[in-house]
Amino acid sequence: MSSQRPGPPGGPLGWLRSLWTSVPPAGVNQPAHWALGQGFVGSLLMVFGSFGVGWLADASLFTRNPVFITLRTEAWGVTSCIIALVAGAMLLTRSWLRFGQRLRHWGPGTLRPTVLAVVLWGLPLVFTFPIYSRDIYAYVGQGRLMAAGLNPYTNGISSLNNWLELGTDPSWASTRTPYGPYFLWLERWVVQATGGQPDASVLLFRVIALVGVALSAYYGYRLAQLHGVDGARTVWLSVANPLFLISCIASAHNEALMIGLAVAGVYYASKGNWFAGILLTTLSIGIKPITAVVLPFIGLLWAGPGSTWLRKFLCWAGTGLISLALFAVSALVYGLGFGWVNAIVDPTPGFISYTPSGFSSNLLATAMSTLGLDGGQIAEGYRGVLKWVGIAIAVLLIFRGNDRQVVRRLGLAFMAIVVLGPIIQPWYVLWFFPFLAVTGIRDNWEVKLWYLTVVFFVVFGAQDQLHVFGFVNIPMPPEALAGLVALAFVAYLVLIDPKTRRIVFERPRRAARPGIAARGS
Repeated sequence: MSSQRPGPPGGPLGWLRSLWTSVPPAGVNQPAHWALGQGFVGSLLMVFGSFGVGWLADASLFTRNPVFITLRTEAWGVTSCIIALVAGAMLLTRSWLRFGQRLRHWGPGTLRPTVLAVVLWGLPLVFTFPIYSRDIYAYVGQGRLMAAGLNPYTNGISSLNNWLELGTDPSWASTRTPYGPYFLWLERWVVQATGGQPDASVLLFRVIALVGVALSAYYGYRLAQLHGVDGARTVWLSVANPLFLISCIASAHNEALMIGLAVAGVYYASKGNWFAGILLTTLSIGIKPITAVVLPFIGLLWAGPGSTWLRKFLCWAGTGLISLALFAVSALVYGLGFGWVNAIVDPTPGFISYTPSGFSSNLLATAMSTLGLDGGQIAEGYRGVLKWVGIAIAVLLIFRGNDRQVVRRLGLAFMAIVVLGPIIQPWYVLWFFPFLAVTGIRDNWEVKLWYLTVVFFVVFGAQDQLHVFGFVNIPMPPEALAGLVALAFVAYLVLIDPKTRRIVFERPRRAARPGIAARGS
């Protein structure tokens, strides 16, 4: 960790100029060009792999192209694309890890290669067919509802004809949208601009995602500087990592814009501009309502360190009323009302087995069933208790804690809600990590845990979402082939690669977390 350094002058333009004027410390770090080049190759491999196994709508123009038809229907084409997709994702992961090893002495001169890594690794992913998820096609379906004058909070995308040809997962057929009103506006505008054509719509949603990536990088850097944390290292950890780039660009999840706006809101609130903080956080909630978690901490930043409980409650009330007033005005646009509240009070049912809640509840269900009890019912109640424990921890962190570590408390509160919830999609961990990264991740078990999280979800996503026609006869099931390639690459990284295996086996350096310098943050 580095000591605090002033942020670059002159706003965004000054920040961009600093990329070319900063001078790297002589003889401290290794050149990063090998890691940059390998990551770029990894991204290109993922682009090629997506041509054969990425999600493609039936109405796509690419379905009638002979090249893509061959890659998606011939055994050799599908097999080579699976291997390319997984190998590319793992090569990108290795490049990210090696980049951190080569620039482990963060300081002047490290911002330029870090931003270059985000650009070189991220831009090729703009041209993939959607991978790791096909939620982007649900965005198109909801945009069609908006353009037709229907409310996605009360209507599923199956309310309109030909919805299945646009690539949407059937599970969305009658599902009410979990997104905020501002993202529904964007969906409507995209569909109106493209006429609902899926390929053009995917490209526009990716442009929106790139805006979110840029916001996350820029304001993450600035917010880290406020906390005395090296901004370049923060961008490397939170934006340049393969999980973020794949989820926010290749999958084009609206998390990119949601996170970017939330980080920007926290930055301005930390600087004392509380109204800008509330406005940007409200915009983030309007993308995805889960960032309502951020709002009470904006109130704490407004109140400032050492403030009385009366002032805190007044600032909380003011923050809530201003945000509510903005939503009340927004509710008049397109007649959407406050349907987005359902996304908070009526979350997605079910659970995922790999989550702490899901894994432990399965063990509990087995044990209780062995005793002749209703294991399924007990496990469901147990998951409900864990979910409320996470919410209780978040509430406790709102009311208790160091007034000069509000952003750290925010990250921990968000993490408690996500980790103890019954469903953790790969991109959910991106909700809270930026707020932890800007306040300092030690170069010990903390950063190793983040490495493990990124690698786990990159491997999981690579074999979880593959679009392969059932009639294609390949040597083994697609998920098994992808999993085998991923696990072989992980074994190479951990056991054989002389560079990356040091991450696992070398003794971590002792490092203190940087002091907190931001106003009330």
